[in-house]
Amino acid sequence: MAEISDSIVREIAVKIAGDIILSSNPGKVMKRWRETFRISQIEIAQKMRVSSSVISDYESGRRKSPGAKFVKNFVNSLIEVDMERGREVLSNLLRIILGGSKLYKAVIDMREFSKPIAIADFCEKINADLIVSVGSESTLLYGYTVVDSIKLVIEVPSYEYVRLYGTTTQRAAIFTKVTYGRSPMVAIKAMQAGMGGLHPALVVMHGPTRVDRLAKVIATKEGIPLALSRAGSVEELLEYLKKIT
Repeated sequence: MAEISDSIVREIAVKIAGDIILSSNPGKVMKRWRETFRISQIEIAQKMRVSSSVISDYESGRRKSPGAKFVKNFVNSLIEVDMERGREVLSNLLRIILGGSKLYKAVIDMREFSKPIAIADFCEKINADLIVSVGSESTLLYGYTVVDSIKLVIEVPSYEYVRLYGTTTQRAAIFTKVTYGRSPMVAIKAMQAGMGGLHPALVVMHGPTRVDRLAKVIATKEGIPLALSRAGSVEELLEYLKKIT
């Protein structure tokens, strides 16, 4: 794994801190970043040398917005824990945060698996139905990226979609807040145009009750497996994903 310079780490830290401080709900954003780094409240509290109840109070809104000093300690602690674990999250953030990218605001979660998982097994674990299989049930996934489809389509230029892939295209691209079941496949088409036809190994939609006919046609024509998540909420979907080892 390539080294990440101190200046780049600082730039990532500044962007995370800014995201928290400038938010209308800093505690909620703190929680999102902590979960992105896959660190428990107890772990981050120990690293920061504060009580875990302090972290819980900020995240739940029981305490007022944290000051800049507290946020700096919080962000630095997230990064230190990830560095100790091998910089997996930092490596992914490096691909989506730097270069003025707006993509990091659309990405909800991103992870590489410790061991690959077959598409059929992955869909079962996240309560998703494989709508278009194209004979890919046994194809292996090496990670996933979860995005807010509205922010992705409206705010992120299509040429930045390549950053969704992390370290490999053999991953699931999971689109949340989908209404009609069409926009993710349109986004994938735009992504392919700038990447010589490359596409994720699986597209998962969360939000609609059914998949739009055009989306099925695009998926079938392009040979892209397409699934529909039945999770009751985005939070429930993320909980399913966390349980995949």
